[in-house]
Order: sequence, then C-alpha cells, then structure tokens
Amino acid sequence: MDTPLFLLIITLSGFGLIVLYSASEGSMQTMYKQALHFALAICAMLIIAQIPPYQLKRFSPYLMLLGIFLLIFVLIFGSNSGGAQRWLNLGFIRFQPSEIMKVIVPIAIASILSEKTFLPKLLPIFLSIVAIISTVILIAKQPDLGTSLLIAASGFYVLFFSGVRIQIIKNNWLNFTLISSITISCVYVVWDYLLIGYQKKRIMTLFDPSSDPLGSGYHILQSKIAIGSGGLIGKGLGQGSQSHLNFLPEHTTDFIFAVIAEELGFIGIIFLFTLYGLIIYRLLIISFQSEDNFSRLLGLSLTFVFFTYIFVNVGMVSGLLPVVGVPLPLISYGGSSIITLMSSFGIIMAIRKHKTPSYLQK
Repeated sequence: MDTPLFLLIITLSGFGLIVLYSASEGSMQTMYKQALHFALAICAMLIIAQIPPYQLKRFSPYLMLLGIFLLIFVLIFGSNSGGAQRWLNLGFIRFQPSEIMKVIVPIAIASILSEKTFLPKLLPIFLSIVAIISTVILIAKQPDLGTSLLIAASGFYVLFFSGVRIQIIKNNWLNFTLISSITISCVYVVWDYLLIGYQKKRIMTLFDPSSDPLGSGYHILQSKIAIGSGGLIGKGLGQGSQSHLNFLPEHTTDFIFAVIAEELGFIGIIFLFTLYGLIIYRLLIISFQSEDNFSRLLGLSLTFVFFTYIFVNVGMVSGLLPVVGVPLPLISYGGSSIITLMSSFGIIMAIRKHKTPSYLQK
C-alpha cells in the first residue's frame, strides 16, 4: 500500500464515522453497518492494490462487455425500489452494477486511448465516445442521473488527459458554431428523451427553490438553513436542530455535508476540505509519477472522479447544483459507493507499487 494515502483515507473514514454517529442520533446499528462497509472496502482496496495495472489493461475489453451485459440485465430483470430499477438481487447479495462501471469505464477508455502518448487517432476517440454514451444511456434509463453524470465525467477526463482536441473544422468561428450546435442538440435530446419528470423538476427548482418550499424545493431550503446556522464553530456534535428534529432530509446520506456545517461549523468544513485536498494531492503525485501512459490516464481520471464526487455533493447541498443523489465520499452512509471509491484507491496504489514491464511502457 501507499502509506501516506492509506493513513489519509483512514483519517477521513474515522471522521466520517464520528459525523455519521452524530447524524444518526447515536444509532449503533448504523455505526456497525458503516464500519462493516469500511472493513469490506479496505479489504477490496488492498486486494486490488496487488493487481498490476497492465493486467487491468489486458482484461479491460472483457470487463467493459461484462459491465454492459449487467446493465442490460438490470433493465430487464433488476429489482425495483423507490421507483428505480438499479439493483441485481442474487439472493445472497444485492448490488448495483452501475457502481462498478465507475471503475470499469475509466479502465476501458484509458486502455483504448493509451496506445499513443498524445493526440489519439479518430477511431480510438470514436470507440471511446460510443462506449461512454452507451453506458450513460443504460444507467440514465434506470433512472440514475447522478451515477450517469459521474461515469460521463470519468470518460471525459480520460479523453481530456489523452490530448483529444475538439477541432472539427480549421475555421475557428465555424468550429465554434458546429460544436455549439451539437451541444445544444445533445441537451435537447437529454431533456426530452432521457430525463424524467422529477429530474426535470429538480433542475428547474435549482433556480427558484422557494417556488415550491414544501415540495421539490424543500431539500435545498432546509440544507441552506442548516449550513448557514452553523456559523464559525458550529452547534456541537449531536446538537444540530435541522437534522435531529428531522427538518433536514437524507441527513445520513446525500445531505450529511449540511450536518457537518451545522454541527462543526466553518472550522469543521475546513478540516474536511483539508483532508480531501491532501488525498487528491497524493493521488495526483502518484498518477504523474506513473511509468506508462495507461496508468497515467487511469490514475488522473480516477482522481478527478473523486474530486467530482466532492464537487457535485457540496454543490447540490449548497444549492449551486441540482439534487442528483451523489454521496459525500467516505462520509455518507452506504456500502456500494464506499467499496467503489476504495477500489479506485486500490488501483492507484497498484500504479504506485507495480513496475510496468519495459515492453509495455509508452
């Protein structure tokens, strides 16, 4: 393992358990379950850290095909919960295939685009875009807007760091016009054919949450009240009125950031952001020091996906982004997202640990 990264992850996880204990009103059952999630996730991280990155590259086509198959299987035979069909119930375990795609998609796209050190050819770019769009559409149909956006971002990051340039026509003005037209067309298709009613309402509520204070705007309004009432040092652990009087919805999962702001104040938020910043810095160092193009692309993509988790969750809780159901990394209660994140950390540890054979280095 990479010791500095491991210690930072353990520190953040411990902080998350303390916050969760307070947010759940001292529920030991919730604590035990979350501790079990962390134990399983750390085991997964340490196991994956033993797999050389070039082996992931070798098996990436099969992983991608398996992931697409599971997503199609979910749409046909998946179990339904809360109006969403996202889970596969195998009897002994119930899991979301979309979660593993957060790791598989960056591996697959990095494998496709890593053959050249800069400016990939048109065919690899086309295959990458097809793979990303196919995955995003299958997950958006579940529906799961938050996960589909994260996977789209993970693929975009690999494209960006591989040196893909959006230059369709040499004339800059025509190029800008064409790209703008394509973007507007994509937004139209997504709005009319992919997003469903409640997702559209969440986006519209972002601009004026007070228009429906007891309905679609309730989450954002209560979250802002919680964040603003924390002040500099907060009200103290277990003393947050918004969460403990049940004004703040989903206060152990998606909106746990508002609990931190209310109970630990600005100081607590700075401490949290410092831990996140140190982890991201360490991940970037490992990624930039990798020996081959595949490892570098994969490491940078997974690092920025982790950053996107943080950015989207904090943005939606603060009322700057629509509510899309993205958890706060290593803080929010849940098993699948923690195991997925820890697995991505394990891959980056593997990049640090394993030397790439010279004939595979690019």
